Amino acid sequence: MALSLQEKILDPKQGVYLIGTTPPKVGTDESKLESIATKLLNRLHEIEYDGVVVYDIQDESSRTQAPRPFPFKHTVDPCEYSQLIRKLSHLDVITYKSVAQREASEFSDWLSNTKQQYNLKNLVLVGSPSSSGDIKLSLSDAYKTLAAHQDEFFLGGVTIAERHASKRNEHDRLLEKTNQGCEFFISQAVYNAQATVDLITSYARSCRQQGLKPQRIILTFSPCGGQKTLEFMQWLGISVPEATQWRILDADNSLSESIRVCRENLDQILKNCAHLDVPLGLNIESLTNRKEEIDASINLYRLLKATMELKLAEQQIA
Repeated sequence: MALSLQEKILDPKQGVYLIGTTPPKVGTDESKLESIATKLLNRLHEIEYDGVVVYDIQDESSRTQAPRPFPFKHTVDPCEYSQLIRKLSHLDVITYKSVAQREASEFSDWLSNTKQQYNLKNLVLVGSPSSSGDIKLSLSDAYKTLAAHQDEFFLGGVTIAERHASKRNEHDRLLEKTNQGCEFFISQAVYNAQATVDLITSYARSCRQQGLKPQRIILTFSPCGGQKTLEFMQWLGISVPEATQWRILDADNSLSESIRVCRENLDQILKNCAHLDVPLGLNIESLTNRKEEIDASINLYRLLKATMELKLAEQQIA
């Protein structure tokens, strides 16, 4: 019998390979919604993957003074889109949920609805993008609400290596989120391999010192097709070293070059972290809805999955 996504994530000997996607814009009618989901899954039919990550897109303009490179559009409820993707693909999904906009009692009702109406259990909760603005529920209070809820969920958290580069404490956040119920983590898109290596190394050391088993960290990678996508990545807080920026933008084919960069970054992470016993996974996304970037994300998926599987096989021989 095939393993569930939860079983794969919790078994360090298993590879975990995910595709990240964003729900269509709000107001999309039901038949169009289904055709968009079907189109996505048809694009993915040639690759083997374990499940789909459905994001909950927020405005995030409170986080930075810089203008948003692409206009913000509200999307269809991620639960609704997750349920549709699951029905069409017969694969497990992980649904992101931004928690800041509602009180604890409303969030508890949302959890009941998510389980009972949509039959979803794999969640990643996301806090407010900044400490300013109207925050009705903190991330830690959302974790408490979920822990007290009568329904069972499989909970993941977000990890941001860039935060570790500046504050040196992201590994402590991972340990704290584990105490609050998180059983896996999904990273922000990786373009700064060294920041990710530093984070995983600090996390592994802390786990060893405290006699804890490290949770799986699923690394997100995304292709970059040019200046506009790069600006959006930086606006989202993704760290792209200056030399990497020029390497991508000055290349004859920026998309292909960004795929090479992602491959090298994954190689660097695997080379430096293979001995640390932190189970890793992959989540490949396209940050825009441009066809060429979506197609490139599938090529990137193939390449990085092969890279990761080779490393897993080497570890099992050793």
